[in-house]
Amino acid sequence: MSRVCTICGKRPVAGRSIARRGLAKKKGGVGKKITGVTKRRFLPNIQTVRAIQNGTTRRIKVCAACIKAGRIKKA
Repeated sequence: MSRVCTICGKRPVAGRSIARRGLAKKKGGVGKKITGVTKRRFLPNIQTVRAIQNGTTRRIKVCAACIKAGRIKKA
């Protein structure tokens, strides 16, 4: 399933998940140490909605931000 908004083109972006261990210096420790970095994806909140496009009702995939902003005409 394609996770792309048909209105704004929002799509998944890449990022990292950082694993840390240790006690913070602020709390009396020697500081946090990074023990691992793994790749991850940030996925947009895509919803399938019925909308009017060019006078016809069709199902399109739209992000929640576009729905909240009212960028689509609901059927």
